[in-house]
Amino acid sequence: MRSYDEIHAIAVERKGEAAIREAMQFPKSRDEIAATPDDRFLSLMTKCIFQSGFNWKVVEAMWPGFEAAFEGFDIGYCSMLHDEDFERLVSDTRIVRHGPKIRSVQENAVFLAGLSRDHGSAGAFLAGWPAEDYVGLLDLLQKKGSRLGGNTGQYFLRFAGVESFILSASVVNRLIAEGVITKAPTSARDKAAVQVAFNTWRTQSGRSLTEISRVLAMSID
Repeated sequence: MRSYDEIHAIAVERKGEAAIREAMQFPKSRDEIAATPDDRFLSLMTKCIFQSGFNWKVVEAMWPGFEAAFEGFDIGYCSMLHDEDFERLVSDTRIVRHGPKIRSVQENAVFLAGLSRDHGSAGAFLAGWPAEDYVGLLDLLQKKGSRLGGNTGQYFLRFAGVESFILSASVVNRLIAEGVITKAPTSARDKAAVQVAFNTWRTQSGRSLTEISRVLAMSID
């Protein structure tokens, strides 16, 4: 496995230093994440879920309607949605009328309410999760949340500002090239190997998982 500096050099050779600086992304501070209201996490989860497998621009253009239809993603309101609400929402032209995804709003509101009850807020929970076990957080989202597995959970955490990596095709190809994995990681063993590699590059570089993820992607794209 190459060092971080060696992979960064490959990215610079392919893209140029200026392009890398322009495309770089950074996580939010732990204080910023902790201060984020729970309803904003539910809104972001929902947007990522509805954009998955659908036209992102369409969902973005409709987002004010989503906010109105779900009462600003108020956790108490959304967690109490019942069958009559779902029947109404699947006919609501302000939103994308996808029944299972609409139901995930209620399920994720319950999930976030539980985090808030146990940790003070969902933001406090996310801010306190160690970056060295990011794959553990992904697993938790998949198991405890609704429709938050795979890339959906990864994009949610990235957009929420959590220190994170996204296992895009480019990042996976770099990990394969470095001998970390042989295919897209789905097993616990492969995910653990990916985490170890990112932790190594994080220690070597002093950079966040988010920055490293971007550099790995640009070393391939």
